[in-house]
Amino acid sequence: CGVCGTDLHIFSGAKGATDCNPPVILGHEFSGIVEKVGSQVTRVQPGQRVTIDPNISCGACDHCRNGQPHFCDAMAATGVNYNGGFAEYCKVLERQLFVVPDHVPFEVAAMCEPVACCLHGIDLCGIKAGDTVMIIGGGTIGMIMLQLAQLSGACRIVMLEPNKSRFELARKLGADLVIDPFSENVSALLHEHGMGNIRVVIECVGAPESVKSAIEYAGKAATVMIFGLTGPDDSIPYQPFEAFKKELTIKTSFVNPNTQGRARDIITSGKLNIIDLISDYVKLDHIGDAFKPGPRNGKFIVIP
Repeated sequence: CGVCGTDLHIFSGAKGATDCNPPVILGHEFSGIVEKVGSQVTRVQPGQRVTIDPNISCGACDHCRNGQPHFCDAMAATGVNYNGGFAEYCKVLERQLFVVPDHVPFEVAAMCEPVACCLHGIDLCGIKAGDTVMIIGGGTIGMIMLQLAQLSGACRIVMLEPNKSRFELARKLGADLVIDPFSENVSALLHEHGMGNIRVVIECVGAPESVKSAIEYAGKAATVMIFGLTGPDDSIPYQPFEAFKKELTIKTSFVNPNTQGRARDIITSGKLNIIDLISDYVKLDHIGDAFKPGPRNGKFIVIP
């Protein structure tokens, strides 16, 4: 089970995608083996390896009936409202399960949920073949977005990331230019490398300052995707005139509507490098280590 930024927010008392009313066992990025099935289950059987879409929509409200299940009036989630992947056993609905082949490691299968969320964001970005894309933030989500942008047709990708230890990985995964925005002149380097016309900016940090940078570096008629999860009470320093001059489209992305299956298929195909994004494996008995404050260099995975 992966440790998500939402888990950290909820653990600290903040709000997640849905309201969490403790006590509940967290963990919504997870995979496992089916232990037992109910009498009406037909699509999976004991012993199969599966990954889980944690979100549960009602299917009956106006949002669900109009193809927007992520806005469901009664939205709930495994690992937020019901005991999730940090439990030894977890009960889920059959429709939440996606079977994964035996060759896919459990820690990779667990990453289907964050990849599914990223896929929804990428879809909203509308990247076209030949576009120049900027990724702000080289954490796990930023590295996934980098790879998905390539698969979507981006021909040049620049990443803004102050942590030098992530530069090599970003280049390995396909970044054409990696810039430390704290110590280098971003605008000058973009001009020097012929990347002045950024068509899509994907903000993956979740900080007001990085959102401001996304608007600043976006080119004319660009799309700015504010993907990073800010704190619930954060506000953004926004100058409408800057967006007006460039006719920007500013978008946000919420969870993973109908993208979990695609995420499973992309991961199964081997077209995403997931293993290199995992930095730490934490035994369930020491799960508290995964929630200690401080910088993270990659993805924490909790294992039995």
